[in-house]
Amino acid sequence: SEAGEVEDYRIDAAAPESVDVAGRRGKELVGRRILETYPTVAGTSLWDGYLETLTTGTRYEGEPFTYEEVVAGVPRRSVHSVRASRLGDRLVVSWIRHDNSEREARRLADMQRLGNLGWAGWNLTTDTITWSDQVYAVFDRDPREGPVTLEELPRHLLPDDVPRLGAAVERLLSEGEAVDQPFRIATAHGVRHLRIVAEAQTDADGTPVEVHGFFQDLSAQRGAELALLESERAVLLQRGMLQAERALAARLQETLLPIPEQSLELAGLCVDVAYVPADRGVNVSGDWYSAIELPDGSALFVVGDVAGHGLPAVGTMAQLRFTTKGMTITGSPLPDVLRRLNTLLLHTASDPSGGACATMVMARYQPWDRRLIWVRAGHLPPLLVRSDRASFLEQPSGTLLGATFDTSYGQAVIDLMPGDHLLLYTDGLVEEPGEDLDVGLDRLAATTLRLLREGRGGTLARTLAALCPGNRDDICVLDIHVPDDQ
Repeated sequence: SEAGEVEDYRIDAAAPESVDVAGRRGKELVGRRILETYPTVAGTSLWDGYLETLTTGTRYEGEPFTYEEVVAGVPRRSVHSVRASRLGDRLVVSWIRHDNSEREARRLADMQRLGNLGWAGWNLTTDTITWSDQVYAVFDRDPREGPVTLEELPRHLLPDDVPRLGAAVERLLSEGEAVDQPFRIATAHGVRHLRIVAEAQTDADGTPVEVHGFFQDLSAQRGAELALLESERAVLLQRGMLQAERALAARLQETLLPIPEQSLELAGLCVDVAYVPADRGVNVSGDWYSAIELPDGSALFVVGDVAGHGLPAVGTMAQLRFTTKGMTITGSPLPDVLRRLNTLLLHTASDPSGGACATMVMARYQPWDRRLIWVRAGHLPPLLVRSDRASFLEQPSGTLLGATFDTSYGQAVIDLMPGDHLLLYTDGLVEEPGEDLDVGLDRLAATTLRLLREGRGGTLARTLAALCPGNRDDICVLDIHVPDDQ
């Protein structure tokens, strides 16, 4: 100015490849005044830095400078690193746009490679398109074919995805609304699941002039999601099948077993029965019992436990229950009954569904001499309570059913006395996780004595079953009581 103050700067020279935010290059910049060409730099730290460098000769290198454009058709904001040095009574200035720097390009390339995504830019004013190499890989497109315009993009989609993406692109171009949209394309290597994320840069009038964004290939992620969904469907289907099987098995079990809790009188004996199923979700167990009067007036008592759960266990239980009753009613000795049941299960093992194993205790009571003949196949020993003393019976030989052909079954005989209680039970009554079996048996003996002393002998089986916590396994108990008046 006339007072010697700096009012403006004029560009007297520019490198041939120089380009500013409006796209002006080299000679187009020469002769232009700064405040006319870039008016928003006035009063900024950059303007003050120019003046200090011109005045003191100290080189200026400020923080990244955000330039705001006021002319339509040019991106409103851009970030630059600016340097200025004094040369005589002039300034040598360089503006380096950050998104065009080599450093940023390397970072962007690494990000695209690691994220399987590619950067894309559309200049709506000059109709130029920039695709990174990774975008061509994402689209499975030959780079020689060039990039795709935003208007052409919907043509490459599967028909079902065209309406949504087309509407999103239209809003982006007309209103500047950002896009984050999944879509699918057909390639030579199959369908790919892609995603576009893009936003528009507007001019001072709010009109989109550039679009920047990225395409990401989500095919691997989508494949994993579909596999997970299919797995979840399979789990739900399997769960439904198991629940249906449980319902069928439970219905079959209810049909096959007598009333779960009842008191019976058989051959002059008082029998208290308790059956409590486990709370184990979709599985139904194979615990079972039978208490019937035989044609000769004697009584048959059986308690069994089939290995496994569900329909196979209930089916095996049905086989054993009906076969046992049939053979004993026809007068077969008890050891022979066990031997034939063992053969039956071993024969079943050759079926495609596979065989099963089971334990069993079986007793026949003769009321005319109060004699009890009993046999066992790998089952827990009966508990006899007599004269305020509880003891487990000495067991005859006999391995579990379905284990081996090479086995034999012995029998034992005991005479019951008036007032005796004889307990037949399954392992759910005595077993606790992590506990030795002998501890559970001792607890059963002590609890039984205590309940009888308290006068609860009439419902002994049901009371014992009710005292077991958690219902971790099926519980089956028969209390065979000889009345005092016999």
